[in-house]
Amino acid sequence: MLATIQHKTKTVKIDLSKPLDISMPLKGVASNVNAWYVKHPTIEPHTDGDYVGKVSEGSSTNFNNITFNPHAHGTHTECLGHITEDFYAINEQLKKFFFLAEVVTVAPELLEKDFIISKKQLQYVLGNKKREAIVIRTLPNLSDKKEKQYSNTNPPYLTEEAALFLVSKGIEHLLIDLPSVDKEKDNGALLAHKAFWNINENPRKQATITEFVFVNNSIHDGTYMLDLQVAPFHNDASPSKPVLYKIITNEK
Repeated sequence: MLATIQHKTKTVKIDLSKPLDISMPLKGVASNVNAWYVKHPTIEPHTDGDYVGKVSEGSSTNFNNITFNPHAHGTHTECLGHITEDFYAINEQLKKFFFLAEVVTVAPELLEKDFIISKKQLQYVLGNKKREAIVIRTLPNLSDKKEKQYSNTNPPYLTEEAALFLVSKGIEHLLIDLPSVDKEKDNGALLAHKAFWNINENPRKQATITEFVFVNNSIHDGTYMLDLQVAPFHNDASPSKPVLYKIITNEK
């Protein structure tokens, strides 16, 4: 099924029958991807006295309670409300959902004891391209990312300079396959978050950060149409399902 999207000054054609899902499912098991020192998510039948919300145990329906943290347990999209005293909800700040996105692959480089994604690396992979969104796939890109336990592992992160570069390029939606754009333990500095949302000057309320994506190796670097879908949680962050579509035609 082909769809034609008038995107700013370009007409873009995509095939809706061939979505490329880059989200990770949330499962109620200990092997679910995890970060930030919290227990794994749970998905369990609701109970009330003798009632058990499970068809196999006599209920007419499966009726589960789900306990999770969107930041710790899988693909999620967050707005500036993640780091501000004032409350901002992702379901109110994200008002458009289709964006021209560039998928890039980066091998984080060693800086002292950390692995970082630098401005120089992003300059190289983006060049002169103008995009609304960037999807960063880090190397090595193994399937164990979908079950990795990240707490206390000091994963790679973006430098403040790299985040500022993305802002200068007009990137409003940053997607990455790591638990955070910032260093795991930075004493609350959150330099990349603050830089990307321009917190201290003119906050970019429309900008989003999506963490914990998984970009399969079969998806090549290049330009795609991104459909950024979020659950309508009234919260700073929500579980999300970013989907890429290959661009068939791209007419000026």
